Amino acid sequence: MKTANPPATLSRTDLRRRFDTVRRFSEELCRPLATEDYVVQPIEDVSPPKWHLAHTTWFFEQVVLERFQENYVRYHDTYYYIFNSYYQAFGDRAERSGRGTLSRPTVEQVYAYRAAVDERMHELFEALPEERFEEFASIVELGLHHEQQHQELLVTDIKYILATNPLLPIYLDGQLPSSGSGRPASFVTYEGGVKEIGAKGDGFHYDCEGPRHKVYLHDFALMDRLVTCGEFREFIEDGGYENHDLWLSNGWDVITERGWKAPLFWVRDGDRWQIITMAGIRDLVDDEPVCHVSHYEAAAFARWAGKRLPTEAEWEVAAGELNTSGYPGNLVDEGYYHPVPAGTFNESSELRQMFGDVWEWTSSAFLPYPGYHRETGALGEYNGKFMNDQMVLRGGSCATSRSHLRATYRNFFQSDRRWQFTGFRLASDV
Repeated sequence: MKTANPPATLSRTDLRRRFDTVRRFSEELCRPLATEDYVVQPIEDVSPPKWHLAHTTWFFEQVVLERFQENYVRYHDTYYYIFNSYYQAFGDRAERSGRGTLSRPTVEQVYAYRAAVDERMHELFEALPEERFEEFASIVELGLHHEQQHQELLVTDIKYILATNPLLPIYLDGQLPSSGSGRPASFVTYEGGVKEIGAKGDGFHYDCEGPRHKVYLHDFALMDRLVTCGEFREFIEDGGYENHDLWLSNGWDVITERGWKAPLFWVRDGDRWQIITMAGIRDLVDDEPVCHVSHYEAAAFARWAGKRLPTEAEWEVAAGELNTSGYPGNLVDEGYYHPVPAGTFNESSELRQMFGDVWEWTSSAFLPYPGYHRETGALGEYNGKFMNDQMVLRGGSCATSRSHLRATYRNFFQSDRRWQFTGFRLASDV
């Protein structure tokens, strides 16, 4: 199993503490929900919160307990069918589009499932022979990063569930920063040449982040902050959604067929724009990063602005000079659940908002790096089989945990998807 690079093995106590912290946070994210909110699936991309809680538990049961606990007895055979996502190697599974039709197991039963599997995991933390602990720790760490991915999906799926309800229920009351530093945008120049990107092999990373390899870049420049709502509003007012010359062919087909005139969750109220947030609907704040835009919309704006989207190699070369763990950014740990203006945090580097706020669309397709080999077996399905028809995003969002993020992280979605916190910054040649 090489789906992820094994971290330096934590002690049993530290690993269990991390396990409990991550598992508890999934449940904390669901605490503001009513029972009825747990079972809704308004579109196929959005899974019911109840399903996320159970699927992440299924992962530990199927991948860890079945492997390491002798004579393990499954909690419920049918749960293996209901809560498998896309792993062909693990057998049949319920259709993704039908996850919202499953009234049973109940929310209460799903929480009981989580508690039971956590208890069995705690037994393994204590009883597993030392000679198997390093392998166990590696797979548990993968499971925890998998759960953190689903925590991000929980935030975005909950937002979609509530935002598409005519009552516009509020997830969590809270004040959002309304202005940042006011520093005007600029471009930071980087010298080209032969560079290296990809995971170095120290610490956790997914297999698709490696191998580390050389790339050649021309001189380039990156905008020092994300594109804002105010700038995107100017694009709309200038007829951006009506000018076919700005759009990729597929993008023009999509916005025409679906009638898109603005980013997802923007609402026109007379002469003003409003935006739906996790804290309810509010007036659009021009200084906030634009989010919930597709790759098509990002590319069209870049063409309108006379710029382009960065490649993922350009983004990583620039980000590689930053300290991810100490970089001030708006991640889920801050509790805003919404992008905030540049300058909200004390960003001392030239590049602002590189980590957090929104996942940044790049112009790079999600393809294997040179020397990448997709693993066999179930865990080989984790990333490798999705390397077609998807674009790479970088940098994390306001729904990403800091402990889950790194400069080499390659997120990926289809070009028309926009229910995630997705935005972009501009790039240019030098």
